[in-house]
Amino acid sequence: MGGRRDFLKMAAGGVLAGFPAIVPSSALGRDGYPAPSDRIVMGSIGVGRQGTGDMRGFLNEQDARVAAVCDVRQSSRERAATLVNQRNGDQQCALHSDYRELLARRDIDAVLIATGERWHPLVCIEAARQGKHMFCEKPLSLSVAEAQAVRQAVTRSGVAFQCGTQQRSSFYYRHAVELVRNKRIGELETIMIGSVGGGGNGSMMGRVQNPPLDIDYEMWLGPSPWAPYRDIVVNTTAWLFMSDYGLGCIDGAWGIHDGDIAQWLHGDTTTPVEVEASGKFYTDLRDTPYQWTAEQKYANGVRLLHMDMVTAKQRASQFNLLPSIGATVIFGSEGWIYVSREGIITHPAKLAAETIGPNQIQVIRSDNHRLNLLQAIRGGQKTISPVDNAARDQMVVQQEYIALCLGRKLRWDPAREEFSGDAEANRLLSRPMRSPWRI
Repeated sequence: MGGRRDFLKMAAGGVLAGFPAIVPSSALGRDGYPAPSDRIVMGSIGVGRQGTGDMRGFLNEQDARVAAVCDVRQSSRERAATLVNQRNGDQQCALHSDYRELLARRDIDAVLIATGERWHPLVCIEAARQGKHMFCEKPLSLSVAEAQAVRQAVTRSGVAFQCGTQQRSSFYYRHAVELVRNKRIGELETIMIGSVGGGGNGSMMGRVQNPPLDIDYEMWLGPSPWAPYRDIVVNTTAWLFMSDYGLGCIDGAWGIHDGDIAQWLHGDTTTPVEVEASGKFYTDLRDTPYQWTAEQKYANGVRLLHMDMVTAKQRASQFNLLPSIGATVIFGSEGWIYVSREGIITHPAKLAAETIGPNQIQVIRSDNHRLNLLQAIRGGQKTISPVDNAARDQMVVQQEYIALCLGRKLRWDPAREEFSGDAEANRLLSRPMRSPWRI
């Protein structure tokens, strides 16, 4: 067969044995859809729960066509391929167990990266090397050094990059940012964040088992230290709260979303210059913070307070306004704004309904995070969550996490992207990778 164009010609004529003569009109370029040969061809790397949800979103985009999936678990990639084939009206979705094989394919234009967080830097860097545009789930990395390496690779390659901090593609958050930047609450003074968290410690342990045949456990571990297989770690979200694989609620398990909004509010050009934090860490299999308060300050004096939601509700009454599991409250010299995925509430109240005009400060307009990437691929414009922002977001989180671990105040140099005069803290800006993996 000569390729997907020849296949589609044959399918349109109903001449392929074993295939139905009727396929979705979208697969044939009808009903306003671009023809398959004109769409952005995508691969999905990491098709577990989050990755499959993200992939479904791209399957619904008229300008994209998923052609390949990759996962270390056989059942996950087979399930994802079935979804792709149903959408495309054929049986052509390729299955890969190694992301490098998918990225080496010349027919792939862009990739969705929704692996475990420890894998994000390695996959992103290889995707950039192969010239693939990418949508990478948050967070960008688990260390500052990894974030810097991804930023360098993406910038050098010139590919379009979108981080999965999709709150930027929400009217509520966009409106809050434009109100702040246009000084509707006066001078910005303090940003408070309440993220998922605040519960208690636990007794999660799990028993050591042999890995099931369905999974390549060595690839699941990847660059993380070797550890025996535990089903409770691999098949639940427990790994998100184990520092070998994730940093918990302060980072990828929600906090990075709200930290990203704080950066957007402040202007997206720098990071805080000092931080101090306190909190409580899990002491079972998990070892990340479940309760914390991190206080940061930007060079212009604006304060950033990041807390678990239980602590946040005790700190500021505004966090009780809507039943949100994550929210941001912005205080200015002349008012305040509460914003979450559930809505926006302001003081003065009239601000919530105010319109920001064309001659006022506006940010990038996006109501669809996936479409924003596809448009950037087509048009060459900047995405709403580019790699520079994603790297700085991770620096904000790393400041908080390292201050929690060390239990003392730290000062940060935004130009050098390191702590000032603190060798111990700077050693924590990178993390070793298990051989043969390296950035």
